[in-house]
Amino acid sequence: MKHLIVPSILVVLFLAPCLALMNISDNHPLDGSVGTQSIHVNAFRGMVSIRDNNVLSEWDGVLDYKNALLAAKLFSKMACVLAKMDEAVFPTLDDIVKALDHQTSKHYPDTHGLTYTVLPNRVKNLAQFGAPIKDMCRAVPTYFAQQQKEGTALAIDPDSCFEIQILSFLGLSICGEIPGL
Repeated sequence: MKHLIVPSILVVLFLAPCLALMNISDNHPLDGSVGTQSIHVNAFRGMVSIRDNNVLSEWDGVLDYKNALLAAKLFSKMACVLAKMDEAVFPTLDDIVKALDHQTSKHYPDTHGLTYTVLPNRVKNLAQFGAPIKDMCRAVPTYFAQQQKEGTALAIDPDSCFEIQILSFLGLSICGEIPGL
């Protein structure tokens, strides 16, 4: 009988962690790529990291769904921009996960895009926005940008805009002169 107890205990000790790893549902990170973009989703933390290596518009981004915050590091501008995500327009975290998992071949409708205008004051304390945003924006000046209401005619110089595409869901324009550049 003693010979059966030891192997049973070993099976329980080794099998339990393996079974726990199999039931990871929303806790597992999901990596994928679309075109020039590499995407990392951590549904548990409500975060999406995007790296776009397009030579004409290289940028890194973080979509923080828990705080409805978008952060984009614009390499050609050598600056970071923070903005509130319009939850009515932005793809949901579930939309991004499904697109990367290829669970759906649904074509998401093209949006007209959103326009953000960079505000002049620098963000002083990046730590308040969490480690992913702080780490991404650490070495460059960071500014807030304000979403412009659709249909408002602004005197924006189109040459001052940086275009961002998030997967095939949403196009963003971040416009305005970044102070100090």
